Amino acid sequence: MSEQNSLSERRSFLARLSAGLTAFAAVLPGGGTAQGQSVAPSKWQPERHEKDDWLDKASSKHRLVFDTTTPDGLGEAIAFTSNFIRVNRSDYGLQNDDLAVVIVVRHRSTPFAYNDAIWAKYGTPMASRAQFTDPKTKIAPKVNVYNAADYGPQLPNRGTTLDSLLKQGVQLAVCQVATRGMAGTIAEAIGGNTDAIYNELVASIGSGARMVPAGIVAVNRAQERGYSFVSA
Repeated sequence: MSEQNSLSERRSFLARLSAGLTAFAAVLPGGGTAQGQSVAPSKWQPERHEKDDWLDKASSKHRLVFDTTTPDGLGEAIAFTSNFIRVNRSDYGLQNDDLAVVIVVRHRSTPFAYNDAIWAKYGTPMASRAQFTDPKTKIAPKVNVYNAADYGPQLPNRGTTLDSLLKQGVQLAVCQVATRGMAGTIAEAIGGNTDAIYNELVASIGSGARMVPAGIVAVNRAQERGYSFVSA
């Protein structure tokens, strides 16, 4: 082997070694590169907003959110929530403060967040928009049927009321967008003022319920804060 060939081979080996070391340095733990520059972390994290902090129940050991869009869906969510609380208490020894449960009402389930006075006053246009008929009277209800315990198997909640769950610490997230739409429907039906009716609806939701900017956003934010999701 000539001295010229030997020198050429040594140069080729050193070039390959240098390239390999550069590639290895680029993937070192900590994101370092050959030039000492850091690489941005690849794991995505959701942004947190102060207006969603109500979802953080410090004492909670388990978190569950129900997304409801229809009257029947809300009834099923009420029944499932009752089962969730009962079994966690009887089989796991957990108490209400150990559980964070949110029921989101949006679209056609929204009017069942309002109280009996609102249903007595605006039941017909609300039932029409919700596509709901009272199973007893076969017409628009004059009370919030999901706060009436005497419907039994005629409704999916089977006698468990929404108010009884709220008293156990369940939170109700009421869609503001749907409430505004409901106010418009009522105003059109009776010749009323949309803003005034909207304020009535907001004032009627009571303790344990809160208006959220949009039900679908509340569903998203709850999941980003560790809630297991159920669609009802």
